[in-house]
Amino acid sequence: MAWSMKGTYFKSCNCDPGCPCDFMSPPTHGPCEGFIGMQVDGGDFDGVALAGSKWCVAFHWPGPLHEGSGTLKPYLDASMSPEQMDAIGKILSGQHGGSWFEVVASIVTEVKDPGIVPIDFEVDGRTGTIKVGETMENSFAPIKNPVTGDEETVRVAIPGGLEYSRGDGLAEILASSTLRSTDEIAFDHTGSHTSLVSAQDWGSDR
Repeated sequence: MAWSMKGTYFKSCNCDPGCPCDFMSPPTHGPCEGFIGMQVDGGDFDGVALAGSKWCVAFHWPGPLHEGSGTLKPYLDASMSPEQMDAIGKILSGQHGGSWFEVVASIVTEVKDPGIVPIDFEVDGRTGTIKVGETMENSFAPIKNPVTGDEETVRVAIPGGLEYSRGDGLAEILASSTLRSTDEIAFDHTGSHTSLVSAQDWGSDR
Protein backbone atom coordinates (compact mmCIF):
# COMPACT_ATOMS: atom_id res chain seq x y z
CA MET A 1 0.00 0.00 0.00
CA ALA A 2 1.63 3.25 -1.13
CA TRP A 3 1.29 6.18 1.25
CA SER A 4 2.99 9.47 2.09
CA MET A 5 2.86 11.77 5.10
CA LYS A 6 4.47 15.20 5.37
CA GLY A 7 4.43 17.85 8.08
CA THR A 8 5.93 18.81 11.44
CA TYR A 9 7.23 15.95 13.60
CA PHE A 10 8.65 15.83 17.12
CA LYS A 11 10.07 13.19 19.42
CA SER A 12 10.34 13.97 23.14
CA CYS A 13 11.73 11.56 25.70
CA ASN A 14 13.19 11.47 29.20
CA CYS A 15 16.78 11.34 27.94
CA ASP A 16 19.10 14.32 28.30
CA PRO A 17 19.01 16.60 25.23
CA GLY A 18 20.88 14.86 22.42
CA CYS A 19 19.07 11.53 22.83
CA PRO A 20 21.63 8.67 22.95
CA CYS A 21 19.31 6.50 20.84
CA ASP A 22 20.28 8.63 17.83
CA PHE A 23 23.86 7.50 18.48
CA MET A 24 23.06 3.81 19.00
CA SER A 25 23.64 4.16 22.76
CA PRO A 26 21.49 3.21 25.77
CA PRO A 27 18.93 5.72 27.09
CA THR A 28 20.32 8.25 29.58
CA HIS A 29 18.37 7.02 32.59
CA GLY A 30 17.71 3.36 31.74
CA PRO A 31 14.06 3.30 30.68
CA CYS A 32 12.92 5.29 27.64
CA GLU A 33 9.56 7.08 27.82
CA GLY A 34 7.79 10.11 26.42
CA PHE A 35 5.77 10.79 23.31
CA ILE A 36 6.09 11.58 19.64
CA GLY A 37 3.65 13.34 17.34
CA MET A 38 2.99 14.90 13.98
CA GLN A 39 0.89 17.63 12.45
CA VAL A 40 0.27 16.41 8.92
CA ASP A 41 0.25 19.05 6.19
CA GLY A 42 0.02 16.70 3.21
CA GLY A 43 0.00 13.13 2.03
CA ASP A 44 -2.45 10.34 1.41
CA PHE A 45 -3.16 6.70 2.18
CA ASP A 46 -5.10 4.65 -0.37
CA GLY A 47 -6.85 7.76 -1.69
CA VAL A 48 -7.55 9.27 1.75
CA ALA A 49 -6.08 12.80 2.04
CA LEU A 50 -4.15 13.11 5.31
CA ALA A 51 -3.69 16.92 5.41
CA GLY A 52 -5.04 18.30 8.69
CA SER A 53 -4.47 15.09 10.63
CA LYS A 54 -2.77 15.21 14.02
CA TRP A 55 -1.52 12.22 15.95
CA CYS A 56 0.67 11.39 18.94
CA VAL A 57 2.00 8.18 20.49
CA ALA A 58 3.03 7.79 24.11
CA PHE A 59 5.70 5.15 24.71
CA HIS A 60 7.65 3.29 27.37
CA TRP A 61 10.55 0.88 27.02
CA PRO A 62 12.14 -0.64 30.14
CA GLY A 63 15.61 -0.32 28.62
CA PRO A 64 17.36 0.08 25.25
CA LEU A 65 14.80 0.03 22.47
CA HIS A 66 16.42 -2.78 20.52
CA GLU A 67 15.85 -5.09 23.50
CA GLY A 68 12.09 -4.77 22.96
CA SER A 69 9.20 -5.05 25.44
CA GLY A 70 7.85 -1.60 24.51
CA THR A 71 4.39 -0.29 25.34
CA LEU A 72 2.60 2.27 23.16
CA LYS A 73 -0.63 4.24 23.28
CA PRO A 74 -1.69 6.14 20.14
CA TYR A 75 -3.76 9.32 20.21
CA LEU A 76 -5.76 10.66 17.27
CA ASP A 77 -7.13 14.18 17.03
CA ALA A 78 -10.89 14.21 17.52
CA SER A 79 -11.40 16.53 14.52
CA MET A 80 -10.08 13.94 12.04
CA SER A 81 -12.51 12.08 9.81
CA PRO A 82 -13.10 8.37 10.44
CA GLU A 83 -11.26 7.65 7.19
CA GLN A 84 -8.24 9.66 8.32
CA MET A 85 -8.22 7.93 11.70
CA ASP A 86 -8.29 4.54 10.03
CA ALA A 87 -5.50 5.52 7.61
CA ILE A 88 -3.22 6.94 10.33
CA GLY A 89 -3.87 3.89 12.50
CA LYS A 90 -2.79 1.61 9.67
CA ILE A 91 0.40 3.62 9.05
CA LEU A 92 1.30 3.60 12.74
CA SER A 93 0.78 -0.16 12.91
CA GLY A 94 3.84 -0.71 10.70
CA GLN A 95 1.93 -3.19 8.53
CA HIS A 96 1.82 -1.04 5.39
CA GLY A 97 5.44 -0.10 4.71
CA GLY A 98 7.64 2.63 6.06
CA SER A 99 10.78 1.12 7.58
CA TRP A 100 10.76 3.16 10.78
CA PHE A 101 7.18 2.14 11.61
CA GLU A 102 8.02 -1.48 10.82
CA VAL A 103 11.03 -1.42 13.15
CA VAL A 104 9.07 0.19 15.99
CA ALA A 105 6.29 -2.39 15.62
CA SER A 106 8.88 -5.17 15.94
CA ILE A 107 10.07 -3.98 19.38
CA VAL A 108 6.64 -3.39 20.93
CA THR A 109 4.89 -5.93 23.14
CA GLU A 110 1.70 -4.03 24.02
CA VAL A 111 -0.37 -1.44 22.17
CA LYS A 112 -3.09 0.16 24.27
CA ASP A 113 -6.43 1.27 22.84
CA PRO A 114 -6.15 4.62 21.03
CA GLY A 115 -7.34 7.82 22.64
CA ILE A 116 -9.58 10.05 20.52
CA VAL A 117 -9.04 13.52 22.00
CA PRO A 118 -8.35 17.09 20.89
CA ILE A 119 -4.68 17.58 20.02
CA ASP A 120 -3.42 21.17 20.13
CA PHE A 121 -0.23 21.55 18.10
CA GLU A 122 1.44 24.96 18.47
CA VAL A 123 4.92 25.19 16.94
CA ASP A 124 6.66 28.46 16.06
CA GLY A 125 10.18 28.00 14.74
CA ARG A 126 12.07 26.03 17.39
CA THR A 127 9.56 26.60 20.18
CA GLY A 128 6.39 24.62 20.69
CA THR A 129 3.69 23.29 22.97
CA ILE A 130 1.65 20.19 22.24
CA LYS A 131 -1.36 19.31 24.38
CA VAL A 132 -3.14 15.98 24.08
CA GLY A 133 -6.54 16.20 25.68
CA GLU A 134 -6.23 16.82 29.41
CA THR A 135 -3.62 14.12 29.97
CA MET A 136 -0.42 14.96 28.08
CA GLU A 137 1.63 18.09 27.49
CA ASN A 138 5.01 18.85 25.96
CA SER A 139 6.65 22.29 25.86
CA PHE A 140 10.05 22.68 24.19
CA ALA A 141 12.45 25.45 23.22
CA PRO A 142 16.10 25.89 22.20
CA ILE A 143 18.80 24.74 24.61
CA LYS A 144 20.33 27.69 26.49
CA ASN A 145 23.98 28.27 27.21
CA PRO A 146 24.33 27.72 30.99
CA VAL A 147 26.75 30.67 31.33
CA THR A 148 25.36 33.34 29.01
CA GLY A 149 21.74 32.26 28.78
CA ASP A 150 21.90 32.57 24.99
CA GLU A 151 19.90 30.18 22.84
CA GLU A 152 22.06 27.57 21.16
CA THR A 153 21.54 25.96 17.76
CA VAL A 154 22.12 22.22 18.01
CA ARG A 155 21.30 19.79 15.21
CA VAL A 156 21.84 16.14 14.42
CA ALA A 157 22.00 14.78 10.87
CA ILE A 158 21.51 11.09 10.09
CA PRO A 159 21.57 10.79 6.28
CA GLY A 160 19.74 7.69 5.19
CA GLY A 161 18.31 7.15 8.68
CA LEU A 162 14.83 5.75 9.23
CA GLU A 163 13.25 8.28 11.58
CA TYR A 164 14.02 11.83 10.48
CA SER A 165 13.07 13.24 7.09
CA ARG A 166 14.47 11.80 3.90
CA GLY A 167 17.60 13.37 2.44
CA ASP A 168 19.89 14.91 5.05
CA GLY A 169 18.02 13.38 8.00
CA LEU A 170 18.31 16.65 9.92
CA ALA A 171 16.60 17.36 13.25
CA GLU A 172 16.77 20.28 15.66
CA ILE A 173 17.81 19.23 19.19
CA LEU A 174 15.81 21.11 21.82
CA ALA A 175 14.93 20.84 25.51
CA SER A 176 11.51 20.11 26.99
CA SER A 177 10.60 22.24 29.99
CA THR A 178 7.47 20.12 30.39
CA LEU A 179 7.00 16.50 29.37
CA ARG A 180 4.20 14.87 31.28
CA SER A 181 1.40 12.34 31.02
CA THR A 182 -1.21 11.35 33.57
CA ASP A 183 -2.75 8.71 31.29
CA GLU A 184 -2.07 4.96 31.05
CA ILE A 185 1.59 5.56 30.18
CA ALA A 186 2.42 8.12 32.85
CA PHE A 187 5.58 10.20 33.23
CA ASP A 188 6.74 13.64 34.34
CA HIS A 189 10.08 15.07 33.21
CA THR A 190 11.78 18.45 32.85
CA GLY A 191 14.91 19.49 30.98
CA SER A 192 14.69 16.44 28.75
CA HIS A 193 15.17 15.75 25.06
CA THR A 194 13.16 16.88 22.02
CA SER A 195 13.92 16.32 18.35
CA LEU A 196 12.01 18.57 15.94
CA VAL A 197 11.72 18.16 12.18
CA SER A 198 9.71 20.96 10.58
CA ALA A 199 9.58 19.35 7.12
CA GLN A 200 9.20 15.66 7.89
CA ASP A 201 8.69 13.45 4.83
CA TRP A 202 7.70 9.84 5.45
CA GLY A 203 6.38 7.27 3.03
CA SER A 204 5.87 3.61 2.38
CA ASP A 205 8.98 3.66 0.17
CA ARG A 206 11.50 4.36 2.96
